[in-house]
Amino acid sequence: MEQSHKRQINKKNRFWQQGKMDIGFFSLVLILLGIGLVMLFSASYAYCYAQYGDSYHFIARQALFAVVGVSVMIVVSKINYHFYRKFAYVLYIVSVALLTLLLALPPMYEGVDYKRWLVIGPISFQPSEIAKFAIILLFSMLIAKHGDKMGNWKFVLTLIGLLALVCGLVVVETHLSATILIFTIGVVLMIVGGLAVKYMIGGLGIGVGAVILIVVTGLVSYAASRITYWLDPWADATGDGYQTIQSLLAIGSGGLAGRGIGQSRQKYSWLPEPHNDFIFSVVCEELGFIGAMIIILLFCALVWRGFTIAMHAPDRFGALMAVGLTFQVALQAGLNIMVVTNTIPNTGISLPFFSYGGTSLLILLAEMGVVLSISRSSNMEKV
Repeated sequence: MEQSHKRQINKKNRFWQQGKMDIGFFSLVLILLGIGLVMLFSASYAYCYAQYGDSYHFIARQALFAVVGVSVMIVVSKINYHFYRKFAYVLYIVSVALLTLLLALPPMYEGVDYKRWLVIGPISFQPSEIAKFAIILLFSMLIAKHGDKMGNWKFVLTLIGLLALVCGLVVVETHLSATILIFTIGVVLMIVGGLAVKYMIGGLGIGVGAVILIVVTGLVSYAASRITYWLDPWADATGDGYQTIQSLLAIGSGGLAGRGIGQSRQKYSWLPEPHNDFIFSVVCEELGFIGAMIIILLFCALVWRGFTIAMHAPDRFGALMAVGLTFQVALQAGLNIMVVTNTIPNTGISLPFFSYGGTSLLILLAEMGVVLSISRSSNMEKV
């Protein structure tokens, strides 16, 4: 028994993983990434030619980040995920500092009221992307270490305070989608970590009350206006409801089998953001209902595989990390698809593996590498 315990400690202290990674999860990531690159090129080449005189402007950069990202994912999968525990507080503090710095800077683009991007030389990124991983890492570490305190109101209040600080900074930046993602991920990790039922009920009541307060009082004005044009986009067909209407037209014109890859009509200066938040509308138009459902099923398979890895993780920290990172992809994909189909108000959220954004893709693939690292450790435990 003592020798077995020593072997487990040694495995946790190893920097490089020795086990085999989950091939199913890895393959699904590559399949979604491959389809995403094809659809990004199809959705963006008309826009790029009109704006930059180069149809390959976006896809060339995205493909480069994809190659680098896959390499990073493989390397990260070899690193023992326990190594990241040491940086949980550091990463959280860095993310809070970057979010605070972003508030002090002027908007990246003229004529907009949101602050989401931080530009450092040739690199631009959203600090909220780092904040997502920081919350997952910190909450996984704290809950794994103090799991027996999930019924203690002081510990739960500490977690809520850490989460509220990040969400408060992000919501002030008028980044509603990131706020929803970070808040929901934190709550899910607390529930999976064994949050007492009384706190779940109390939290649900507070959440519902906050939503009602926002809607009734217009406390967050941009959220209230989006709800208005979600309920009736035709009320301002050439203004705030325009993007939603064009998205629905694209989806409807795709029919059952779609127009074919490259044959979308709405991407020709009709649909705003065809390469970013609304790329799934182009997917529906070109691949139809059948193609869209296949992509949704691929996302479902990836989430199922990720949760399976979590269930077989060798420790609670690994299980919580796998749940958090997998749930992030599931929630983000689900929200994006619901936005483009007007199931929920427009929150300005990208589709994982599909939407344009090199740094966000790089971060996403690195996070998938962490999940693969947990799978390696699980397989090593079986040896």
